[in-house]
Amino acid sequence: MARSGLAGLLERIAGALERLAPAAAPAPRLEGADAFVWQAGEARLLPVAAVNRVDLSLLKGIERQRDVLLANTRRFAKGLPANNALLWGARGMGKSSLVKAIHAAVNEEMPRALALVEIHREEITSLPRLLELLRQAGRRVLLFCDDLSFDRHETDFKSLKAVLEGGIEGRPETVLFYATSNRRHLMPRDMIENERSTAIQPAETVEEKVSLSDRFGLWLGFHACSQETYFAMVEGYAEHYRLGVPAGRLRAEAAEWAITRGARSGRVAWQFIQDLAGREGKRLARG
Repeated sequence: MARSGLAGLLERIAGALERLAPAAAPAPRLEGADAFVWQAGEARLLPVAAVNRVDLSLLKGIERQRDVLLANTRRFAKGLPANNALLWGARGMGKSSLVKAIHAAVNEEMPRALALVEIHREEITSLPRLLELLRQAGRRVLLFCDDLSFDRHETDFKSLKAVLEGGIEGRPETVLFYATSNRRHLMPRDMIENERSTAIQPAETVEEKVSLSDRFGLWLGFHACSQETYFAMVEGYAEHYRLGVPAGRLRAEAAEWAITRGARSGRVAWQFIQDLAGREGKRLARG
C-alpha cells in the first residue's frame, strides 16, 4: 500500500476510535446552587435546592468546636490557608449539623463564597475523580463526607490518605475536606488491637491504619452532654419556634423523653421538639 494510502487509512481508524470513545466529562458548573450531592455513577453533581440544616445559633454545648471550625472555614473562604477537619465523637451531638450550619453562616457573611459538596461514604473511591472535576470548577468548595469510617479488610482508606495530602497533585487549593465520624481514628478499636497482636511488625501496621486521621489538620471531639446542656438545647428550639410551652412543663417532658431514649444529645432534643410541636399543632420550618 502506498504511503499516502496508509496515512489515510490510519486517519480513518483514529477518527473512528475518537467517535467510539466516551466524551470527556465537562467541568462542573457550581453557579446554580450553594449545595450539591456527588453522584459517582453518573459523574455529576446534583444541586440541592434546600439544605436540611439548623441555624448555627441553635447548636448548644459545642461552642468551642463551633468557634474553631468557623474560623477555619472563614479563612478558607477568604483564600487563606486552612486545614481539613475531622469531627469525631458521640452520636447525635451536632457534628454534621455544625458543618452545614457553618457553611450557611459563612455564605451569609460572604455571599456565594463557598459551595458545599457532599460525597457519600460508599462512593469514597471516586474521590480522585471528583477532585479532578472540582479543580476545574472555579469556585471554592467544602467537600463533606458524613459518617466516614472503615471496617476490617477495607482498603479505601489508602486512596483517601493520598488524596488528602500525600498524592502527587495533592488536594486542590480550592477544595477543603470536612468529615464526621463516630471513631477518632476512623477504624474500629478491635481492628487496631488485632493488628497489634498478630502483625509481624505491629507498630508499622497500626501506624498505617491510624495515620489516616493524621491527614486532618483539625480534630474536633464531640462528647455526651450534661442534663443542663440538654435542657438548653430544648429551650433554644422551643424559643426559636415559638412553641409557647411553660418552662417547667418543657423540662419535665424533655427529661422524660431523654429517659425513654436512654440518651441526652442534640438529636434527642430535636426529636423531642418534633414530638412536642406535633402534639401542640405547631409547624417547624427548618432552612
